[in-house]
Amino acid sequence: MHIKRFPAVLAALLCLATLSACEDGKKPAPAGSAAAPASSASPAAGTSPAVPAGLAEAQRYVQKYVPCEDMSTDPRDRRLPRTGLTTVGKWSVTERGVCSDRTEGAELIFYMASDMKEFQAGYKKHVQEKRAGDENYGLFSRVFVGKNFAVTPTGPKAALALSRSDLRILTCHPSFWAPKGYKQEKALVDYCVLSDFVHAEDGTGSPNFETPTDPAGGTGGPEKPGQPAQGSLGLPSAAGMAELKKLVHPHTVDCTTMSTASEDVAVESIDYRPAVSGDPRTLGITQRAVCGNTGGAQRAHDLNWLDVVGDMTTLQRRAKAAQQEDLKDGRLSATTSRLLVGENIAVETNDESVRFGLYQLQFLALECRPGFKAPAGYRLERAKVEGCVLTNYEG
Repeated sequence: MHIKRFPAVLAALLCLATLSACEDGKKPAPAGSAAAPASSASPAAGTSPAVPAGLAEAQRYVQKYVPCEDMSTDPRDRRLPRTGLTTVGKWSVTERGVCSDRTEGAELIFYMASDMKEFQAGYKKHVQEKRAGDENYGLFSRVFVGKNFAVTPTGPKAALALSRSDLRILTCHPSFWAPKGYKQEKALVDYCVLSDFVHAEDGTGSPNFETPTDPAGGTGGPEKPGQPAQGSLGLPSAAGMAELKKLVHPHTVDCTTMSTASEDVAVESIDYRPAVSGDPRTLGITQRAVCGNTGGAQRAHDLNWLDVVGDMTTLQRRAKAAQQEDLKDGRLSATTSRLLVGENIAVETNDESVRFGLYQLQFLALECRPGFKAPAGYRLERAKVEGCVLTNYEG
């Protein structure tokens, strides 16, 4: 396990612009030769692709984010869509290939382009022509573009995975605008944009964080029975770190080994990450401690962070931003901690049993997923930030 001690130096990212268009349908089994070995490796955050020298290198980059097996350049490959986006010789495309994401039963179509501006101009014209018969064509683009290649996944999970890469989705529809929390950049041609927002008509795309979350559990309906119209049914508090430890240890959070040293508090690992990282003073936290084994000669394990909070609004705002970034691929990471808050205290943990014990102590989790609702019998209260609620429901 690699242990990181923060604050870390931010790695300079070489941004690879991206372009993508929907190519519909699932295709039968492939017919063609593999260009590169399959891989399902998880990407390292901030991985910056070099400009691939060819299709095989482009495939290897994409494989860092999504499976891409059995690459073929055969134009007769049955996995290619019947009405392809474009072909070799058009839009400066020098090579076209297709590979399979067998985990989703989907395909990824690659286009190597000698002139990305010409490619984007070709796609823009293609969208304009198609919109004459279908005004929504291009609004839900899946054309991911880089410096000299494009890839169009046919599956929603592959699209969400690629949205975490340095590729960007090329959209040339006048109605498109990336919601708050997502990147939107100028494309190489006018009236097109590049973004990391996977727009989907059926709701399988990136979460829209501008969708309001209603503490009443519905839109325009009455408050949930038993929930306060204002304020809270009650949250725990503590006068300081010693009192917070006494509140949660040893029955809920094991703080047999506990440290407030800055180098220990800043420890993260591939299995344990706090809900919010950084200098505690910038997070609204006045005192922070970590319970558990922070590593050293052994693997870090059982990490839980305790916070005495001076500015709960700032902490929740920063936690909301971190949660929304984590949600961009459609799900919360299992290794990232959830933030459970009291009046002036908080605990950050990714351990479900610890969270259950904290709910018994009347802590509530900050929940910022769009449209989140809790069934009757669970607490659901207003958070300090818009678009989030406090709850003890983890559905």
